Amino acid sequence: MIFLGLLVTVAALATGTAVILANNDAAQLTAFGTAVPGVTAQWHVFLAGVIVATVFIGGLTLLLSGISRSVRTRRELRYLREEHEESITTLEMEKRQLQRELARIRSQQKTAPRPQRSPNQPVPH
Repeated sequence: MIFLGLLVTVAALATGTAVILANNDAAQLTAFGTAVPGVTAQWHVFLAGVIVATVFIGGLTLLLSGISRSVRTRRELRYLREEHEESITTLEMEKRQLQRELARIRSQQKTAPRPQRSPNQPVPH
């Protein structure tokens, strides 16, 4: 993939250089009904196109990186939300289990006979 990308880049640069060197005729670039100053040859027009394309690709790159970051953030938030809900569910199950165990122990204490204490025996703390 890297080699293919490098090959395409070199081919594009070679083509651009050939276009610039082969077109020395006079030309005029008009944008929004006004002639662009400093553009007097065909290669100037080509170079202006290259600059516009570069700016466009830069903007598109920023847009796509922002979208991918947003998607990544949403995915991470969804994962954290699911993990949080799972944690809450686990804690609620543990709470119910402990409540049942506490109720069982309390019911056993009510039915079990209490040892009689003599009046002179100290109260345990």
